[in-house]
Amino acid sequence: QVQLVESGGGVVQPGGSLRLSCAASGFSLDYYAIGWFRQAPGKEREGVACISRADRITTFADSVKGRFTISTDDTKSTVHLQMNSLRPDDTATYYCATDWRRGGGCRGLEVWGQGTPVTVSS
Repeated sequence: QVQLVESGGGVVQPGGSLRLSCAASGFSLDYYAIGWFRQAPGKEREGVACISRADRITTFADSVKGRFTISTDDTKSTVHLQMNSLRPDDTATYYCATDWRRGGGCRGLEVWGQGTPVTVSS
């Protein structure tokens, strides 16, 4: 059974950091991409970052380039999203996604997790 479980959200002050984790089960990170989307209240869902070991790529939204990084922890089948220099406009619920069902790597992502909330506020 395919599962993605997010963790690590919380409240942080502007300029602070958080690390989100997406624990994957039921498939191998060697063959399928994992990405993060976010959605703020009243706004459309936005793709944030993606990593595909099969395609050997990582991608980032322009709004987070230079501030966020994405990495895999093979021993735990987990993907981490390290978020630095956080801003109030990063406030959103962050969702984990995979192309397991659609294929296509980072272009075939489908949200699978339940989301973890991030609030950036002083």
